[in-house]
Amino acid sequence: MRVLFVTTEMDDFVRVGGLAAVSAALPRALRSHTDVRIMLPGYRDVIEHLTHIEIVGQCAALAEMPACSLGRSSTRDGLPVYVLLCDELYDRPGNPYGDESGQDWADNDIRFGRLAAAAAELAAGTLDKNWAADLVHANDWQAALVPAYLAWRGVAVPSILTIHNLAYQGLFPRESLRRIGAPESSFHIDGLEFYDKLSFLKGGLVYASHLTTVSSTYAQEITTSELGCGLEGLLRQRSNAHELTGILNGIDESWDPRYCQQLAQPFAAGDWEGKKANADYVRKQFGLAVSRGPMFGIVARLVHQKGIDLVLEAADEIVGAGGQIVVTGTGEPAIERALLEAHRRRPDAIGVAIGFNDAQARRIFAGSDFTLMPSRFEPCGLSQMYAQRFGSLPIGHQTGGLAETITDGETGFLFEKPSAESFLGGVKRAVSAFTRPEPLNAMRLSAMARSFSWDLSAACYNALYRKMLTSA
Repeated sequence: MRVLFVTTEMDDFVRVGGLAAVSAALPRALRSHTDVRIMLPGYRDVIEHLTHIEIVGQCAALAEMPACSLGRSSTRDGLPVYVLLCDELYDRPGNPYGDESGQDWADNDIRFGRLAAAAAELAAGTLDKNWAADLVHANDWQAALVPAYLAWRGVAVPSILTIHNLAYQGLFPRESLRRIGAPESSFHIDGLEFYDKLSFLKGGLVYASHLTTVSSTYAQEITTSELGCGLEGLLRQRSNAHELTGILNGIDESWDPRYCQQLAQPFAAGDWEGKKANADYVRKQFGLAVSRGPMFGIVARLVHQKGIDLVLEAADEIVGAGGQIVVTGTGEPAIERALLEAHRRRPDAIGVAIGFNDAQARRIFAGSDFTLMPSRFEPCGLSQMYAQRFGSLPIGHQTGGLAETITDGETGFLFEKPSAESFLGGVKRAVSAFTRPEPLNAMRLSAMARSFSWDLSAACYNALYRKMLTSA
């Protein structure tokens, strides 16, 4: 079974959020089941990481989208990767979606329309003469139009669109329809039109053969007006037709504190001195005071969704109770500034590192007693899984993947509402547990024993792929 996995991030090369981790791990877990190949834009970071790229095809210009080449290469462990080569679209500073100041690129419609159109050509077998896809697996709004281009070209290849976060929809003015070569007839309420704008994501929701999202709870939540982002009617329709499935993400095997070489000191469940050595290292690294109180870690995108404002609101109370807060991540400038201001006020108790470094993130999980995840909504979330494996008990809002992966009172703490009061209730329960070493350590042991292997997720995707091919 030949599967084309279309994504815009992959941990091997470039990372903005959780999609990069999924794109690196899920295809690898699927390799024993399928001939899975990844397709990515040819960003500067991707080109620099690949030692040899063989040109296998040429894409003609389409509407305002330039001609480009398709290259084929592979990761160090042999996973095939197709790269869409077009310097004018992808060879830029900043991240995959925006410039160095955090502003979205003005031509993102063309950049990701070009990716989707080329992916449809590759799937159809007209780009690489030696390979075509039996099925396409597209991810998030940037790749959501792959099923649409397949349909517009009459290519009968089934497709899956995975929604990693419904809040990011790829909205553009109506004239983008012409720029990306989409038929005028597709711009209506049952097509790409969304409140008189063009929605890449909605295009995928309409045209994909099947939709998945990254937890069963989130699959239910996005059919409600609270979390449906204006698309709940369409999603309810697809869910009622059994065309929307929630499959929980996993984490890779490197998240094992016994063997993780990036830690100050590897440790096993029960080796609390080893865990303390990581806490001491993190305190020293962030310039925090020596403390016997709890350390609260945050490893997250610093955006409104993640509820960082709730942490800032509760910071004085956490510090007043003897706690310390360590944060790493990047995101909205206003949230970054607010965190740095909190650090300036209490440099002995609040440590902030703007940016993302995998080794530092792992050390924070290993050193912290608790991981704060007050997300307003959380499709799946990976930090709570990483945290549990490293003995840091997550404190999370009872939503999406957090509700599915945190066992309240056993492997972490859940609170009901995305409010400061409800969040503080969860924090107080954690602080209370911290004062009782025996039950605290029992919770740590339970958390560290959890398995979040990708094998289960891969088996679910493989079963869905085969079901779709059978029905096709």
